Amino acid sequence: MMFKEKNVQSKVLEYIYTTSKQPILLKDMLVANRQFNNGMQVDPGKLGFRLRLSRAYFLYIGIVLVILVPISLLTHKALAKVDSHISILGAMVITAMIFIGFNFFRDKMRDIMTKELIKKSWKLHFPFFSYEDYSIKIDSIFEKAMKEEISKKDLERYILDKLTAN
Repeated sequence: MMFKEKNVQSKVLEYIYTTSKQPILLKDMLVANRQFNNGMQVDPGKLGFRLRLSRAYFLYIGIVLVILVPISLLTHKALAKVDSHISILGAMVITAMIFIGFNFFRDKMRDIMTKELIKKSWKLHFPFFSYEDYSIKIDSIFEKAMKEEISKKDLERYILDKLTAN
C-alpha cells in the first residue's frame, strides 16, 4: 500500500489513483517540487500516478449525495410550498455547482496526491533532510544547478554538497 497510516484521505487517494511501483527519479522529483512550490500543476506522469476517472466520479457522487439528501429532506416541505419556478432555478444552480465542484474536487485530490508522492520520494532521495524544513532551500539549490547546467548524475552530489556547506 502507498501510505503507512490508513486514514480516510489515504484510502481515498488509493481508490481514485493508480500509482507506479517505479521510484521517482531525482530530477523529476525536484522539478515536480519546484512546480508544486510555485503553485503550478505537476505532470502526473512524472510522478507516476494516474486518475481513475470512473472511480473519482463514483466517489464524488457519493459525497454529493451524503450532503444533498439530508438537505433535501430538511427543505422539502418549505420548497414544496414555493413557486415551482424558484425550485427549477434552484435545481439549475445546484446542478451547476455539482458539475463545477467536480473540477475543484479533482484538482484538490491531484494536489494532495502530488504532495504525498513528492514527500515519499523525498524520503528516498534526501532521508536526512525533512521535506518541510528543506523543500524551499533545495528548490533554490536546484535552480542554481540548472543555471550551472549540472548533469543528472552529479545533481544529487551537488545538492548535498551545497546543503552541507551551509
